[in-house]
Amino acid sequence: MNAVEALRALAQERRLALFRLLVRCGDEGMAAGELARHMGVPHNTMSSQLAILARAGLVTAHREGRSIRYRVDLEGTRALLGFLTEDCCQGRPELCTPLAAGCETAQRTTQ
Repeated sequence: MNAVEALRALAQERRLALFRLLVRCGDEGMAAGELARHMGVPHNTMSSQLAILARAGLVTAHREGRSIRYRVDLEGTRALLGFLTEDCCQGRPELCTPLAAGCETAQRTTQ
């Protein structure tokens, strides 16, 4: 996982919204065409945005017949979050408890 590449991918407003939509979709994910319609962008634009997120290790693609279904890459996302919080709280993990609890709550609401 390249944190700079992942953060660069998320730094664009449309890609961040796309990533957050896929987080809400959970393990089911969403087909590329559905994503394009939901986001209101042309298919080729959506393909470019998804390719950037995939190269950054934040989404995965799986072919289902004639369409491609995208999902959040949980391993890549966890690696980014782990990198961002690696040295959290100067060795005082009790200070990070609210952050960890917030992540667990967010994960339960997206499932």
